[in-house]
Amino acid sequence: MTNLPQRDFAAFLFDMDGTVLDSIAVANRVWSRWAESHGLDPAPILAVMHGVQAVQTIRRFAPPGVDVLAETAALTQAEIEEAEGTLPIPGAPAFLAALPADRWAIVTSAPRALALRRLAVAGIPMPSLLISADDVAHGKPAPDCFLLAAERLGFAASDCLVWEDAPAGIAAGEAAGATVMVVTTTHHAPIETGHATIASYEPLAVEIGADGRLSLSA
Repeated sequence: MTNLPQRDFAAFLFDMDGTVLDSIAVANRVWSRWAESHGLDPAPILAVMHGVQAVQTIRRFAPPGVDVLAETAALTQAEIEEAEGTLPIPGAPAFLAALPADRWAIVTSAPRALALRRLAVAGIPMPSLLISADDVAHGKPAPDCFLLAAERLGFAASDCLVWEDAPAGIAAGEAAGATVMVVTTTHHAPIETGHATIASYEPLAVEIGADGRLSLSA
């Protein structure tokens, strides 16, 4: 854990995959199978597909003539069917359950159906607000998803703390003008970042002010 923010926030905006739950093994398996079915090397795809909308990755790597939308729908369905094995990030369920329902949201690049499935399998509390790939035209690293989440909660993005793990999501939080917390649980190498970092939610406590504002302590 490094450099917890020394201020309070109107709301917390959480990415999903790699931030409150770990679906990396499941996603890598499905994406590897998709790549191999098109004669592609999975490694370059797996290196960049986390944190961005599936349709963006398929459009980037699919061979000419592939129906991008049909491929995206089929891949999403495969991820839904293989969601078993998705695990919570340590401490995330209890941490989220302690937050006021109107002060946090899940903001994910996954389609809504896949997000709901993964949250349920991992035992993550269902948020009152879920912003998914279905809700924005421009996915991460564009800031649209975080701006929309903040707006629907009734706050400025600059008054929110974004929790992220992937470069695209970190960039989206920065572009939205939010403060960013980087969750490193699923990282296989140290990340160079000027943002605060945590490896687990277990050491964290949230303090809720009389005005509903949120602050963190260890």
